[in-house]
Amino acid sequence: MKNTQLVLMRHGESTWNQLNQFTGWTDVKLSVQGKKEAKLAGKLLKKKKFIFDVAYTSLLKRAIHTLWIVLKKIDQSWITVKKNWRLNERHYGKLQGLNKKYISEKYGEKQVEKWRRDFKIIPPCINVQNHEIFCNDPKYKKLKKKNIPTAESLQSTLQRVIPYWEKKILLDLNKQKNVLIIAHGNSLRALIKYLSNIDDNEISNLHIPTGIPIVYTFNKTISREYTLLSN
Repeated sequence: MKNTQLVLMRHGESTWNQLNQFTGWTDVKLSVQGKKEAKLAGKLLKKKKFIFDVAYTSLLKRAIHTLWIVLKKIDQSWITVKKNWRLNERHYGKLQGLNKKYISEKYGEKQVEKWRRDFKIIPPCINVQNHEIFCNDPKYKKLKKKNIPTAESLQSTLQRVIPYWEKKILLDLNKQKNVLIIAHGNSLRALIKYLSNIDDNEISNLHIPTGIPIVYTFNKTISREYTLLSN
């Protein structure tokens, strides 16, 4: 059985990343810098001669548009693309849209650090009205209301990502397909935690940079070691 490759990548910088705001499920666009990061990532993947059979992404446009740019750059726009809400960013609840520095000043850095990095702690939930906005979004019309979160921890993010991994993505790897996943900082942290068997406490130290491909090798099983692709 030949080795196949799994490449994970966080989307390029978004406009809210640029403004240092919590984003979560809010559907914001790429910044100018984010588009540059996506082009550079595509250029790097082309240089390293990666050829993909299928790509996965979330329902959020910062990830989708990053994927478009990458596929265009590597001249593989023809491959199958599968989008699913389970690859969405972690839902940050009431923190979404708020500046991280402001929140740190209001609640204290220790509390904000727990909301951001602790594996199990969930930030304050959005109210009913704001939850209805997500429920009425056309992107989620096929999704049961109970599955649309009001806030998530990394643990609850992992609990929605891994079933999709096992039922869909892993099947493609088992068919010896090279897979590209472009998603988000926390949906990818959840997946990497699972694939590399990272401890609940240690995962708080893992940061996923925007626009940098992360490579796993697959041969019957996924290697627990991954590589950040560079020149």
